[in-house]
Amino acid sequence: MTDSTLAFLRDGYLFGTRLLDRSGADAACTRLLGRPVTVLRGVEGVRFFYEGGRFDRAGAMPMSVLAVLQDLGSVQTLEGEEHLRRKDLFLDLATGPSGAELVVAFERELLAEAESGRSRGDVRALDLFNAVLTRAVCAWAGLPVRVRQELERTDVLAQMVEAAGSFGVYNRVVRVRRRRAERMLADAVIAERAAPSAPPGSPLAVVAAYGEPDPLPPEVAAVELLNLLRPTVAVSRFLTFAVHALHRHPGWRDRIAGGDDDAVRWFANEVRRFYPFFPVVGGRATRSMQGAGLDWREGDWALLDLYATNHDPRLWSAPRRFRPQRFEGLTVEPNTLVPQGGGRYREDHRCPGEPVTVDLLDAGIRLLTRRLRYLVPEQDLRISLRRLPALPQDGMVVSGLVA
Repeated sequence: MTDSTLAFLRDGYLFGTRLLDRSGADAACTRLLGRPVTVLRGVEGVRFFYEGGRFDRAGAMPMSVLAVLQDLGSVQTLEGEEHLRRKDLFLDLATGPSGAELVVAFERELLAEAESGRSRGDVRALDLFNAVLTRAVCAWAGLPVRVRQELERTDVLAQMVEAAGSFGVYNRVVRVRRRRAERMLADAVIAERAAPSAPPGSPLAVVAAYGEPDPLPPEVAAVELLNLLRPTVAVSRFLTFAVHALHRHPGWRDRIAGGDDDAVRWFANEVRRFYPFFPVVGGRATRSMQGAGLDWREGDWALLDLYATNHDPRLWSAPRRFRPQRFEGLTVEPNTLVPQGGGRYREDHRCPGEPVTVDLLDAGIRLLTRRLRYLVPEQDLRISLRRLPALPQDGMVVSGLVA
């Protein structure tokens, strides 16, 4: 079997689509990094991958990705009852009143950024949103001021996302920076347990008090705090793509600016479907079984192609076109729109932060069209699907941001 590592690096987000199209099926076997792997796509592939406990996450991601995104001991590396208990913690924090408070913090920080004049010159939208979301999520989490300031100064939360698609020196540097952030958060957890001072119900207070039934070791609690902070800052990429889409589709900008609230959610969902976020998620077969037209042995490696599923012409008409109206009156089947994975929130490994991601994106789109003014200078707006993670070529520069 031919190794496809070079093809993956060459094709980026289109690797799975091209591999599967050549095979004429929704499951195809190849090798990556010398290891046999099966690539899946489509609704049935998503269901097979996520439901029934058929795949776990142990050893399913290269260490270069695991070490900067999840790290050992985090909720995404757990399985069974242990995973379900820890997942409840994240669902409680990311949904309901707590999630709404995060959205309010983001709105407050974005308006403050515009009013401050700091972004009136040329600024990359990604850098703008990284800074705003870092301030918002650190305040929401109830972190001590010195910890907030250090996370803002180092920009490490955004760097973790950027480094997930890289190898070599930069990836190793960000791993070191992540370890420093973990130690700082572990110290904050220890201090909170000794003398509680974080706002009641804040993530720091909740994670510090959480037990299974024993309290989490401080280093594991720190990892889980990062798994609330980092994904929130990653929403900056969706927001950057939203700026790109609003510029490319001024008719939709005018419609939303005119007060069409339904169009906000359609637009947000189409940003999440159309633009490239994370390309794939990995899993290892938990047992011998049959599925997706193949025989599986325990330990077999699988990659579910999220980008290919979000652009599957059997699921989405004209999938290569940006068409928010496709969501009008549509009840979205959770295993078709999968920018952050599929399955169910509580029982499976679907990202528990997806609902608040959509709410943050909604809030950003409303502010960008109804409260904020900015210019988009001449620049290269092309998006290379070979770049992981993807971004407009010049970073989606905006200028003159004011409220």
